[in-house]
Amino acid sequence: MAQEPILSLRGVSKKFGAVSALTDIELDINPGEVVALVGDNGAGKSTLIKVLAGVHQPTSGVIRYEGREVSMESPAAAMRLGIATVYQDLALCENLDVVANLFLGHELSPYALDEEAMEARSWTLLQELAARIPSVREPIASLSGGQRQTVAIARSLITNPRIIMLDEPTAALGVAQTAEVLNLIERVRDKGLGVIMISHNMEDVRAVADRIVVLRLGRNNGVFDRSTSHQDLVAAITGATDNAVTRRMEKLQ
Repeated sequence: MAQEPILSLRGVSKKFGAVSALTDIELDINPGEVVALVGDNGAGKSTLIKVLAGVHQPTSGVIRYEGREVSMESPAAAMRLGIATVYQDLALCENLDVVANLFLGHELSPYALDEEAMEARSWTLLQELAARIPSVREPIASLSGGQRQTVAIARSLITNPRIIMLDEPTAALGVAQTAEVLNLIERVRDKGLGVIMISHNMEDVRAVADRIVVLRLGRNNGVFDRSTSHQDLVAAITGATDNAVTRRMEKLQ
């Protein structure tokens, strides 16, 4: 029997004045899968993520979470619902340590700040993710790009979400750090969460995505699996064919 999607979008559109950023978007996110959201600049990826994160309100369409129709009127509402977002800028405080960043805004303080409980929870969470963080008391400023991304993803798990959205999680990372983050994404998926991943890197997408959803000019333009050829993906992303696809592939590789 097929699993019920955690999140379903039906006919979701978003307009900014006369400009249509999204038109009739259809999307399902299932438990324990990574869905890559790909497309050229201006395809609508960031707008869609912001709609799901409660930053923008859809102009029309229906969003269902765990089978019931919902409305994310704010980022806090989306978080309470069970949708966490890790933006490309990570929003980490470099002058604070790992524990403080993990619990930023969610501190454990029934009477006073419970540093011991937060430190224990931090270690447990990082160990579950097999994260390569030397110490939870390490300041963020001393961590590598891959380690910072790990902290940002771990922080999103503090609220026990069912869906995590990652905006360009491997951007500007070296080969080893990219591999570390991709492994982390797989471990999040193995915990049964749904993962939405925006990426321009087709190699990273094909490494971890169970499904690849292409947006073009604010509309759905195909759903593919990781076995789809690079040329077919580029054709869907750009709308180009033949020699134009070959030229575009050379730029994306």
